[in-house]
Amino acid sequence: MSGKPDPSPKLPPAEPHWPEIRAWLQANPQTLLDDRSLLEEIGLKPHGRNVVEFGRAALTRLEEAAEREADARKRIESIARANFAAQTQTHVAALDLMEARNPSDLARRLDAVAQGRFGLAGAAIALEKPGGVPFGWRGLEAGGVDSLLGEHGLTWLGPNFDGLNLFGASEAGVKSVALIRMAPQFPGAETPARHAICAFGSPEEDGFTPTMGCELVAFIARVVERTAERWPILN
Repeated sequence: MSGKPDPSPKLPPAEPHWPEIRAWLQANPQTLLDDRSLLEEIGLKPHGRNVVEFGRAALTRLEEAAEREADARKRIESIARANFAAQTQTHVAALDLMEARNPSDLARRLDAVAQGRFGLAGAAIALEKPGGVPFGWRGLEAGGVDSLLGEHGLTWLGPNFDGLNLFGASEAGVKSVALIRMAPQFPGAETPARHAICAFGSPEEDGFTPTMGCELVAFIARVVERTAERWPILN
Protein backbone atom coordinates (compact mmCIF):
# COMPACT_ATOMS: atom_id res chain seq x y z
CA MET A 1 0.00 0.00 0.00
CA SER A 2 1.58 3.26 -1.13
CA GLY A 3 1.68 6.27 1.21
CA LYS A 4 1.78 8.78 -1.63
CA PRO A 5 -0.97 11.45 -1.63
CA ASP A 6 -3.59 11.46 -4.31
CA PRO A 7 -2.27 13.76 -7.05
CA SER A 8 -5.79 14.76 -8.23
CA PRO A 9 -7.51 17.02 -5.61
CA LYS A 10 -11.28 16.69 -5.21
CA LEU A 11 -13.26 19.68 -6.56
CA PRO A 12 -16.33 20.98 -4.70
CA PRO A 13 -19.63 20.07 -6.32
CA ALA A 14 -20.81 22.60 -8.86
CA GLU A 15 -23.64 24.95 -7.79
CA PRO A 16 -26.95 24.26 -9.56
CA HIS A 17 -27.97 26.84 -12.13
CA TRP A 18 -31.43 28.40 -11.67
CA PRO A 19 -32.35 28.39 -15.39
CA GLU A 20 -31.83 24.62 -15.40
CA ILE A 21 -33.82 24.17 -12.16
CA ARG A 22 -36.61 26.38 -13.51
CA ALA A 23 -36.76 24.48 -16.78
CA TRP A 24 -36.88 21.17 -14.91
CA LEU A 25 -39.73 22.39 -12.63
CA GLN A 26 -41.66 23.59 -15.66
CA ALA A 27 -41.28 20.18 -17.20
CA ASN A 28 -42.12 18.34 -13.95
CA PRO A 29 -44.50 20.56 -11.96
CA GLN A 30 -46.25 17.70 -10.23
CA THR A 31 -43.03 16.69 -8.47
CA LEU A 32 -43.04 20.01 -6.58
CA LEU A 33 -46.79 19.95 -5.93
CA ASP A 34 -46.55 16.47 -4.40
CA ASP A 35 -43.74 17.48 -2.01
CA ARG A 36 -45.88 19.13 0.71
CA SER A 37 -43.08 19.42 3.25
CA LEU A 38 -40.90 21.35 0.80
CA LEU A 39 -43.75 23.67 -0.12
CA GLU A 40 -44.39 24.45 3.53
CA GLU A 41 -40.68 25.13 4.16
CA ILE A 42 -40.55 27.78 1.44
CA GLY A 43 -43.79 29.43 2.63
CA LEU A 44 -46.25 27.92 0.13
CA LYS A 45 -49.29 25.91 1.04
CA PRO A 46 -50.77 23.26 -1.27
CA HIS A 47 -54.52 23.55 -1.62
CA GLY A 48 -55.89 20.83 -3.82
CA ARG A 49 -54.53 19.51 -7.06
CA ASN A 50 -52.68 22.08 -9.23
CA VAL A 51 -53.48 24.85 -6.72
CA VAL A 52 -50.88 26.43 -4.46
CA GLU A 53 -51.86 28.98 -1.79
CA PHE A 54 -49.23 31.68 -1.32
CA GLY A 55 -49.12 31.83 2.47
CA ARG A 56 -47.83 34.50 4.80
CA ALA A 57 -46.03 36.66 2.25
CA ALA A 58 -49.05 36.93 -0.04
CA LEU A 59 -51.42 37.36 2.89
CA THR A 60 -49.27 40.15 4.28
CA ARG A 61 -49.31 41.97 0.94
CA LEU A 62 -53.07 41.61 0.71
CA GLU A 63 -53.50 42.94 4.25
CA GLU A 64 -51.27 45.92 3.51
CA ALA A 65 -53.23 46.70 0.35
CA ALA A 66 -56.51 46.41 2.25
CA GLU A 67 -55.22 48.77 4.95
CA ARG A 68 -54.16 51.32 2.33
CA GLU A 69 -57.57 51.12 0.69
CA ALA A 70 -59.30 51.45 4.06
CA ASP A 71 -57.20 54.52 4.96
CA ALA A 72 -57.92 56.13 1.60
CA ARG A 73 -61.62 55.38 1.97
CA LYS A 74 -61.64 56.90 5.46
CA ARG A 75 -59.96 60.07 4.18
CA ILE A 76 -62.45 60.35 1.33
CA GLU A 77 -65.37 59.78 3.70
CA SER A 78 -63.98 62.38 6.12
CA ILE A 79 -63.64 64.95 3.34
CA ALA A 80 -67.13 64.14 2.07
CA ARG A 81 -68.61 64.57 5.56
CA ALA A 82 -66.79 67.89 6.00
CA ASN A 83 -68.00 69.13 2.60
CA PHE A 84 -71.56 68.05 3.35
CA ALA A 85 -71.47 69.78 6.74
CA ALA A 86 -70.09 72.97 5.16
CA GLN A 87 -72.74 72.93 2.45
CA THR A 88 -75.48 72.39 5.03
CA GLN A 89 -74.23 75.30 7.14
CA THR A 90 -74.04 77.45 4.00
CA HIS A 91 -77.64 76.71 3.06
CA VAL A 92 -78.85 77.44 6.60
CA ALA A 93 -76.82 80.66 6.61
CA ALA A 94 -78.46 81.68 3.32
CA LEU A 95 -81.90 81.22 4.86
CA ASP A 96 -80.84 83.34 7.85
CA LEU A 97 -79.66 86.13 5.54
CA MET A 98 -82.80 86.09 3.42
CA GLU A 99 -84.87 86.74 6.55
CA ALA A 100 -83.17 90.12 7.09
CA ARG A 101 -85.59 93.01 7.60
CA ASN A 102 -83.36 95.86 6.41
CA PRO A 103 -79.75 96.55 5.29
CA SER A 104 -78.50 96.96 8.87
CA ASP A 105 -80.11 93.69 9.92
CA LEU A 106 -78.49 92.03 6.89
CA ALA A 107 -75.03 93.17 7.99
CA ARG A 108 -75.67 91.98 11.54
CA ARG A 109 -76.90 88.57 10.38
CA LEU A 110 -73.92 88.16 8.04
CA ASP A 111 -71.48 88.77 10.90
CA ALA A 112 -73.44 86.41 13.16
CA VAL A 113 -73.53 83.49 10.71
CA ALA A 114 -69.84 83.96 9.92
CA GLN A 115 -68.96 83.57 13.58
CA GLY A 116 -71.62 81.14 14.73
CA ARG A 117 -71.79 78.75 11.77
CA PHE A 118 -68.32 78.94 10.22
CA GLY A 119 -66.10 79.80 13.18
CA LEU A 120 -64.79 82.98 11.57
CA ALA A 121 -63.72 86.13 13.36
CA GLY A 122 -66.37 88.14 11.54
CA ALA A 123 -67.82 89.35 8.24
CA ALA A 124 -68.70 92.74 6.83
CA ILE A 125 -70.27 94.52 3.85
CA ALA A 126 -68.40 97.47 2.33
CA LEU A 127 -70.00 99.88 -0.17
CA GLU A 128 -68.31 102.47 -2.35
CA LYS A 129 -69.19 106.15 -2.22
CA PRO A 130 -70.59 108.49 -3.43
CA GLY A 131 -74.03 107.71 -2.10
CA GLY A 132 -75.43 106.64 1.21
CA VAL A 133 -73.95 103.79 3.24
CA PRO A 134 -76.38 101.89 5.51
CA PHE A 135 -75.75 101.71 9.24
CA GLY A 136 -73.57 98.72 10.02
CA TRP A 137 -71.95 98.70 6.57
CA ARG A 138 -68.43 99.99 5.84
CA GLY A 139 -67.84 102.88 3.50
CA LEU A 140 -65.18 102.83 0.80
CA GLU A 141 -63.96 105.77 -1.23
CA ALA A 142 -64.60 105.74 -4.98
CA GLY A 143 -62.33 103.17 -6.61
CA GLY A 144 -61.81 101.36 -3.30
CA VAL A 145 -63.02 97.99 -4.59
CA ASP A 146 -60.68 98.05 -7.58
CA SER A 147 -57.77 99.02 -5.33
CA LEU A 148 -58.40 95.93 -3.21
CA LEU A 149 -59.31 93.37 -5.88
CA GLY A 150 -57.80 94.82 -9.04
CA GLU A 151 -59.74 96.38 -11.90
CA HIS A 152 -61.15 93.04 -13.08
CA GLY A 153 -60.65 90.97 -9.93
CA LEU A 154 -63.62 89.15 -8.47
CA THR A 155 -62.08 87.61 -5.34
CA TRP A 156 -59.02 87.85 -3.13
CA LEU A 157 -58.00 85.33 -0.48
CA GLY A 158 -54.93 85.70 1.70
CA PRO A 159 -53.47 87.28 4.83
CA ASN A 160 -55.03 90.33 6.41
CA PHE A 161 -53.19 93.56 5.68
CA ASP A 162 -52.87 97.04 7.15
CA GLY A 163 -55.44 99.53 6.01
CA LEU A 164 -58.26 97.10 5.32
CA ASN A 165 -60.17 97.93 8.53
CA LEU A 166 -63.46 96.26 7.64
CA PHE A 167 -64.10 94.21 10.77
CA GLY A 168 -64.43 96.82 13.49
CA ALA A 169 -63.74 95.49 16.99
CA SER A 170 -62.80 92.08 15.56
CA GLU A 171 -60.05 93.51 13.34
CA ALA A 172 -57.21 92.56 15.72
CA GLY A 173 -58.24 88.90 15.66
CA VAL A 174 -58.42 88.63 11.86
CA LYS A 175 -55.37 86.85 10.42
CA SER A 176 -56.61 86.06 6.91
CA VAL A 177 -59.44 87.37 4.74
CA ALA A 178 -61.67 86.52 1.79
CA LEU A 179 -62.92 89.47 -0.26
CA ILE A 180 -65.72 88.93 -2.79
CA ARG A 181 -66.77 91.62 -5.28
CA MET A 182 -70.45 92.56 -5.41
CA ALA A 183 -72.44 94.98 -7.58
CA PRO A 184 -75.90 95.38 -5.97
CA GLN A 185 -78.54 97.36 -7.84
CA PHE A 186 -80.63 99.29 -5.33
CA PRO A 187 -84.21 100.38 -6.10
CA GLY A 188 -84.52 104.03 -7.11
CA ALA A 189 -80.75 104.57 -7.41
CA GLU A 190 -79.50 106.94 -10.11
CA THR A 191 -76.69 104.54 -11.03
CA PRO A 192 -77.56 101.00 -12.17
CA ALA A 193 -75.16 99.35 -9.71
CA ARG A 194 -72.67 100.25 -7.01
CA HIS A 195 -69.35 98.61 -6.31
CA ALA A 196 -69.24 96.69 -3.05
CA ILE A 197 -67.34 93.96 -1.20
CA CYS A 198 -68.46 91.11 1.02
CA ALA A 199 -65.57 90.44 3.41
CA PHE A 200 -64.90 87.43 5.64
CA GLY A 201 -62.18 87.32 8.30
CA SER A 202 -60.60 84.19 9.78
CA PRO A 203 -58.73 84.00 13.10
CA GLU A 204 -56.27 81.55 11.50
CA GLU A 205 -53.41 82.54 9.21
CA ASP A 206 -54.24 79.68 6.83
CA GLY A 207 -57.99 80.18 7.12
CA PHE A 208 -58.01 81.77 3.66
CA THR A 209 -55.16 81.20 1.21
CA PRO A 210 -54.69 82.10 -2.49
CA THR A 211 -54.83 78.41 -3.49
CA MET A 212 -58.11 77.76 -1.70
CA GLY A 213 -61.44 77.45 -3.47
CA CYS A 214 -63.95 80.16 -2.57
CA GLU A 215 -67.22 78.69 -3.84
CA LEU A 216 -68.99 78.72 -0.46
CA VAL A 217 -68.07 82.28 0.53
CA ALA A 218 -68.85 83.42 -3.01
CA PHE A 219 -72.29 81.83 -2.71
CA ILE A 220 -72.91 83.67 0.57
CA ALA A 221 -71.78 86.92 -1.08
CA ARG A 222 -74.30 86.40 -3.90
CA VAL A 223 -77.07 85.86 -1.34
CA VAL A 224 -76.03 89.08 0.44
CA GLU A 225 -75.97 90.95 -2.86
CA ARG A 226 -79.44 89.82 -3.95
CA THR A 227 -80.94 90.34 -0.50
CA ALA A 228 -79.52 93.87 -0.27
CA GLU A 229 -81.30 94.79 -3.50
CA ARG A 230 -84.67 94.64 -1.71
CA TRP A 231 -84.26 98.06 -0.12
CA PRO A 232 -83.34 101.50 -1.43
CA ILE A 233 -80.25 103.12 0.05
CA LEU A 234 -81.12 106.43 1.66
CA ASN A 235 -78.65 109.31 1.79
